Amino acid sequence: MTLLNKELQIHWKNVAPLLTVRNEREYNAAVKRLNELLDEIGDNEKHPLYSLMDTLGTLIHAYEEEHYPIPDVTGAEVLRFLMDEHGLTQSDLPEVGSQGVVSEILNGKRDLNVRQVRSLAEKFKVSSAVFV
Repeated sequence: MTLLNKELQIHWKNVAPLLTVRNEREYNAAVKRLNELLDEIGDNEKHPLYSLMDTLGTLIHAYEEEHYPIPDVTGAEVLRFLMDEHGLTQSDLPEVGSQGVVSEILNGKRDLNVRQVRSLAEKFKVSSAVFV
């Protein structure tokens, strides 16, 4: 064994728990750690722990992709979900159009246009991408 490998083994014993996300307990710890790093580092790419934060984010994302996949849904399905969550009716969305227009969108007879997507994203405080 080379000196480098010995040194890596010694340090890896301390670092491995920070970069291991195999189960829910480790996932929760990793998310907590990432949030702490984000609070301290923000977007400062020159911070000495920036690459740790970036790597941890990648590991968490991989775990989430496997264990919490986001289903493919239409903009209308997202709109229906958000309406249910906020207790809204079709007539509560004048930024989309008339109650008839909202009904057509929810029934798949009409697609959301760019103006409607932007308005809904602002109203619900979500990314426009959720409707696309």
